Amino acid sequence: MLNAKKLTLAVLVQAALISTAVASEQSEAKGFVEDANGSVLFRTGFLHRDKKDGLTNDTSSAAQTAIVNLDSGFTKGVIGFGAGIIGDASFKLGKNGHTGNQMIPTHSQDNADGTKDAYDHWARGGAYVKARISNTEVRYGTQVLDLPVLASNTARLVPEYFTGVLATSREIDGLELTAGKFTKNQFSDQIATDQNDLDRAIVWGARYQVNDQLNTAYFGVDNKDRLERHYANVNYKLPLANQSSLTFDFSGYHTDWDREANGSLYSYIGSADDKFQNSIWAISTAYNTGPHNIMLAYQQNTGNAGYDYNLGAGVADGGQTIYMPNSYLSDFIGNDEKSVQLQYSLNFDQYGVPGLNWTSAFVYGWDIDANRAVRANPADPNSAIVARELVVDNAIEREFFNQVKYTVQSGFAKDASLRVRHSYYRASDEYQGSYIGDTNEWRLFLDIPVKLF
Repeated sequence: MLNAKKLTLAVLVQAALISTAVASEQSEAKGFVEDANGSVLFRTGFLHRDKKDGLTNDTSSAAQTAIVNLDSGFTKGVIGFGAGIIGDASFKLGKNGHTGNQMIPTHSQDNADGTKDAYDHWARGGAYVKARISNTEVRYGTQVLDLPVLASNTARLVPEYFTGVLATSREIDGLELTAGKFTKNQFSDQIATDQNDLDRAIVWGARYQVNDQLNTAYFGVDNKDRLERHYANVNYKLPLANQSSLTFDFSGYHTDWDREANGSLYSYIGSADDKFQNSIWAISTAYNTGPHNIMLAYQQNTGNAGYDYNLGAGVADGGQTIYMPNSYLSDFIGNDEKSVQLQYSLNFDQYGVPGLNWTSAFVYGWDIDANRAVRANPADPNSAIVARELVVDNAIEREFFNQVKYTVQSGFAKDASLRVRHSYYRASDEYQGSYIGDTNEWRLFLDIPVKLF
């Protein structure tokens, strides 16, 4: 692991110093002000989960936010410098008495019925500085990440923020190298910048475009005292006649959890003294012709735990670090689970409604190893969990997903969008308390972007 990180960092430095055939981005810098851009995204969000498992309460949240992004250009010269600000200011819509879905931050004090009051209004964010030499850029400060092993959750009202340093180099044609270290992360429903008590997460990786059809990627992360995770991806697009195409994709993760994180794993089976690990991989084939896209995917887990995530204190993962095809409301990540998906997407451009897209998918998972906790004192439900034992090895789950999104194509509301998605999720009785539980979910997001400069 250390050798891999050192090698990646060494290549980053080397790539920044050597001359290549790639044109220098920094040589084209226009200036700190001249290349600056700023925007505000006004978002109205609603998320409702109608729980059908009889074990948990419904959750429902609605709120309004303004997400601000102010980014300077780079100064001219061999080394360019810049800075930026990202953040959000939000307020709830209605009472929001049944929160708990990562949409809105809540006060720590429980009410008499066990619920928590949502904040009426809140603001978050931070600043960053950046430097660039040739095609290598380094940023330090508050950031929204889009890395397969360290991704900001952007599927809620506001994004998850990370604080740290990230270097990205594109000195070699087709090759993008990444390395960074982050010491804080803030979930979408957290007020404090380090409410998750992250110690440090070191990330490294590379994306390489072999040619116009073949793309590859590898990323790794070392989340101190919690986990080490590796990701690999190969994507090949085969052009066909009449502007059609077939896309083949392979992706997978391997995770080793440190002992300090074992108590947070909810899907493992075995003693608390075991070594906990998981491998999850998927293959998919997508056929695209005109406005139609059909995808078939198969996904599988191995190891003595599922692909557990969002494990509380110290784990830099707000729930979106799962770049796999069978990922909707459920990510189909159970212990030993296999799952298959059929997805269909339709672009309405050719039917006279440009900007309208519809996606429908059905995912079925089976062979899930469901567990129950074994406590140090069986008579005390609050005593320490010393093991988790197998209940059944054939639990199932299934989800029917639909999403419609419309983006305004022109006029004063250009780029404004409305997204409506619904998931119908059901699981076998043995899997109800281990994961999501039977749920009908609605998500509605109205986005209105405004360019400031």
